[in-house]
Amino acid sequence: MIDASQEKKRLLVKVSSLYYMDGLNQQEISERLGISRPQISRMLAVAKSEGIVQISIRNPYSEEQVYERAIAETFGIHDVIVVHVPNADRRIIDQQVARAASALLESAIKDRDVVGIMAGRTIASVGREMHSIGRKNVQFVPMIGGFGSDGEAWHANSNARVFAEQFKSRHLLLNAPAVVASSQARDTFLNESEISQVLEAAKRVSLALIGIGQVTDQAAIVQSGYFTHQEMVDVSEKGAVANVCTSFLDAAGERISYDAESRMIGLSIDDIRAIPNVIAIASGGEKIEAIVSALRGKCMDVLVTDLETAQQLLEWHRSHPAR
Repeated sequence: MIDASQEKKRLLVKVSSLYYMDGLNQQEISERLGISRPQISRMLAVAKSEGIVQISIRNPYSEEQVYERAIAETFGIHDVIVVHVPNADRRIIDQQVARAASALLESAIKDRDVVGIMAGRTIASVGREMHSIGRKNVQFVPMIGGFGSDGEAWHANSNARVFAEQFKSRHLLLNAPAVVASSQARDTFLNESEISQVLEAAKRVSLALIGIGQVTDQAAIVQSGYFTHQEMVDVSEKGAVANVCTSFLDAAGERISYDAESRMIGLSIDDIRAIPNVIAIASGGEKIEAIVSALRGKCMDVLVTDLETAQQLLEWHRSHPAR
């Protein structure tokens, strides 16, 4: 005679087969077997705990996920996405990183979200990879002023517009340069209600997409002509190794003061740290020290990068401990 435990096991096998093999959902199984949906859920959990169901995942991303976990655990951030394109050149790798960031954003952005957008070519590349998805009442907000005519295709206003077009949503414009001639000029801009309202909206965003700049002449702020070579040398001598929005950070991720800070229009790193969900996208060997600085400074919740960069930044962190 078959005992009751065997019959219970038989039922667990049946429910599991219907769910995992035949593709029925829990409600459909409930209706078919006359068992409540919560009970079906509990039976599926029991089937896994007793080894009746053993889930095997074919994971082609196992190497990347080793580094994703290592970076998240080392720096205490929520998540990391690492992409790997074997034997590809930098252009292809950067494009794949941008695609990974766009896929993440398409999932992360919800109805009625207000999304902060930074300047930079990296952010612009993410916008170009976005696809139109059904989200309602989403708004995009620039988080820093413009970098002038030379940076027109990738300053924050342009980036916000590209994202808004893809989402068929609204965007705000920050009608001010990123750097002005004097602190008095900055105060004049900030006294304009249209400009101050956009900056206040940027501080209240629910989600932000940022890049991480290195402290070299290759940084967007220098390439755009708003920072001179000597100004970049000056902040470097103060210990700066990373640039995020209007702020410069030292090797430990701490904000440093610099002369031109009083002339910058945009969010500070303290404003960015207060945003509930910050996604940073950064890759490339020239940015290793800057990325580590931003990670140490808790400037992001999620990092999107590539495998080689991930490997190098962990090694840099181990070999260059923050003081």
